[in-house]
Amino acid sequence: MNTKFKIDPKRDIVFERFIDAPTRLVWEALTKPEHVKEWYMPREWGRVVRAEMDLRPGGAFSIDIAVKDGPEVPNLGCFLDVVPMERLVWTSMLFPGYRPAVFDDVPITAIMTLESVGKGTRYVFTALHRDEADLVKNKESGWQQGTEIALDQFVEHVKSMAHARA
Repeated sequence: MNTKFKIDPKRDIVFERFIDAPTRLVWEALTKPEHVKEWYMPREWGRVVRAEMDLRPGGAFSIDIAVKDGPEVPNLGCFLDVVPMERLVWTSMLFPGYRPAVFDDVPITAIMTLESVGKGTRYVFTALHRDEADLVKNKESGWQQGTEIALDQFVEHVKSMAHARA
């Protein structure tokens, strides 16, 4: 996959974190379902019920969530690019096997990159939206705030993994 893309601030959101842990632990927390369950959903909002990661182009990105005690909500997408320890790209615009998706939510393409920096990792999550209206909808829905919370939980989880293995 061509990793060169242009960020459009009217349609895209970029989140960045420095994680004081080796890239291999960041990758593990990002790609192993048992770890994804620990950080993906803001804890005060709900929980991850199920997580499946078929790490290959065309493979399933599937994370079912429940807000508080509400019904389970599936989040299903398709991996487009997987470069271990470097990049993970998925989209909600496609279902596994590159099948066209049907959805009620605002679709995104997510690009996650990892870069070793000293003993830590620079993690960048870019959310590409179809248009300005989708970006506005996501911001108004609380998606951006929830993503910020989840990323903080992600960093916390990776640090706890590093501490447990030290």
